[in-house]
Amino acid sequence: MKYTRDYSAEIDRLKKEIQTADAIVIGAGAGLSTAAGFTYSGERLQKYFADFVEKYGFQDMYSGGFYPFQTPEEQWAYWSRYIYINRYMDVDNGTYKRLFELVKDKDYFVLTTNVDHQFQKAGFDKHRLFYTQGDYGLWQCSEPCHQKTYDNEETVRAMFEQQKNMRVPSELVPHCPVCGKPMSMNLRADDTFVEDDGWHRASERYDEFLRRHDGLHILFLELGVGMNTPVIIKYPFLKMTYANQKAVYACLNYGEAYAPDEIAGQSICINGDIHEVLKKLA
Repeated sequence: MKYTRDYSAEIDRLKKEIQTADAIVIGAGAGLSTAAGFTYSGERLQKYFADFVEKYGFQDMYSGGFYPFQTPEEQWAYWSRYIYINRYMDVDNGTYKRLFELVKDKDYFVLTTNVDHQFQKAGFDKHRLFYTQGDYGLWQCSEPCHQKTYDNEETVRAMFEQQKNMRVPSELVPHCPVCGKPMSMNLRADDTFVEDDGWHRASERYDEFLRRHDGLHILFLELGVGMNTPVIIKYPFLKMTYANQKAVYACLNYGEAYAPDEIAGQSICINGDIHEVLKKLA
């Protein structure tokens, strides 16, 4: 299933497909944000979470997000830093903006499991985006008692600026405005995830985009999608390519660029750093 085709030839093929496709469906996973500079371990972890690393031994930001902190003040000290540096701070090294420049004049739609809001920050039309797994910028009731989400930017910025000794002021700890229970992140981790009206509208727009382009020359451009949740992007992309002889599946992934034999002739597999690949495409 893995292909080691000529790197330059695959780049040229992908350039042509971007130019000639009737529509482009971008499927973006964590590898795209990693290529853009959003690393969750190493230098960034030490820079922003050295105190938490020393106290709890966290190896990466992600695992720290599941830690059962003893107080909500400490929990939100951790999460406000996490949200701020990965959602509100400008980190992108040009990767998302370069991708936007490549597709901005095309009929495109973006399906992503990323929750860092970088597509909109780079200029992508919010009506052409479907964030399936949530958004760092949104809170929800932890119960949840109702299917609604809430913007957290103002409070998160205050938490980030005002926290001391790994604690935020108690008055900043968020509670549900309906039932009074603690708020939680709007991230799909279990069956409490809130799919609000905006989520459902985005889902409908994505389905309509696929229906409108059914049978046409579609480029399914998969960027940095691993095997954590392949049923959201990878498997549907493979299935839709197989069902449409005019479709092309392009997989850009560092160390995991492959396609099934059944669609080998319709596939472009580029094993490399997405940031560098997009530079070459541009």
